Amino acid sequence: MSPVPDHYRGVWIRKILQTPKLRDATTFVCWLQTSAWHADLRIPESARHGGVPTVQMLSSQQGFCGVTEVTHEAPGEVCTWNRRMDFQPPRAGVDAGVMVFETPERVIETGVHATYLEVWERLPDSTGRTIVLGGLDSTGADTRERVLVAGRYLMHVRPRTVAWPQGLEGGLSLTGVVARHPAIAKDLLDFEISVGTLDAGRWTIEHSTLPEREGRSVPCVLQKDGEPGVIAEGCFSSTAWRIIEWTCTDATTHAS
Repeated sequence: MSPVPDHYRGVWIRKILQTPKLRDATTFVCWLQTSAWHADLRIPESARHGGVPTVQMLSSQQGFCGVTEVTHEAPGEVCTWNRRMDFQPPRAGVDAGVMVFETPERVIETGVHATYLEVWERLPDSTGRTIVLGGLDSTGADTRERVLVAGRYLMHVRPRTVAWPQGLEGGLSLTGVVARHPAIAKDLLDFEISVGTLDAGRWTIEHSTLPEREGRSVPCVLQKDGEPGVIAEGCFSSTAWRIIEWTCTDATTHAS
C-alpha cells in the first residue's frame, strides 16, 4: 500500500455521528493515524456512568488497530481501515468512508458500505513525528501488541490472548458473546486500547478500554536500539520491540 497522505496523519476526535436512526455527540471516539497504521478507540458515555462498570458496559466499547489505505474513487477520496485487531467480534463488511476535508483540521466522512456521516477534528500538537512499534515475545514472534505515536499523543494496543468461542455467529456483538459465554467474559474483555499524552518522559492515560488505567501517569521512554530494535519503557507487555515506523529525528522519544 502507498503511504497515507500527510493530511490524514495525526489524532482525530469525532464530533458527531449521524445515521438514519440516531445522532450521537457523546461517545468518545479517537482515531490516531500514522503513515500506514491506525488505532481507534470508542467509549460510549453509558460505559462510564453508574459507578463500577459492568461487563455489559465494558462490552459496549469499541476499538481496533490495523493499516489504512487511501484511494481516489468516485465521488472522491476513499479511506479504508483494514483491521488487524478488533475489540469487537470480526465484522464481515469493509470499513470505508468517503472523506471531504472542509479545512486541514476538519474532515467529513460518509459511509461507502453503510449510511452514516461523521465529523472529525484533528487535535493540536498531533502532527509531526510518527512512530509505530510492534511487540515481540521471547522467541521473536509478533505479539500483535502495538505502540503508536502521533505528535505528543501515544496509543497502546494490546489484544486479548483468548480466542473467540467456536461457532461464533456472524454479526454478534461482544455484549452478545459475553452474555452467552460468561465463564470467559473477563478474558474476552482483557483487550487494552489506551490513549494519552507523552510529555517529559511520562505517558498520561486519558481514555482506555480498561477504566482502571484512566488517569494514570506512568514513565515512558521509546529509544532506538539499532535497526530494527527499540527499547520501550512503560506499562507494556512485550519483552522486545521492532520498529515499524519511526519518522522523528531523535533516537529517544519522551517529550513533545
